[in-house]
Amino acid sequence: MNDAARLTAWVRGRVQGVGFRWFTRANALEIGGLTGFASNLDDGRVQVVAEGSRENCHRLLEWLRTGDTPGRVDGVTEIWDTPRGGYDGFEIR
Repeated sequence: MNDAARLTAWVRGRVQGVGFRWFTRANALEIGGLTGFASNLDDGRVQVVAEGSRENCHRLLEWLRTGDTPGRVDGVTEIWDTPRGGYDGFEIR
């Protein structure tokens, strides 16, 4: 389960203007070994892209779904893929 993976998650709810991206980055850094970004989308969702071990990506996804986040998460949709690389750390965009 530690093979490399790419998680792309779209988080909907009240997730913009509440520090959600900052907390997502902090959580990704706490988990460790993840690169990627969190970005606001025009439709009010936040897109999270994380690359690293599948286990650590799952840990971040579970955190996104727990409700222990700023604002209010109404749902998370995700897709999995192979890592593409090119990220230098975990950024807020």
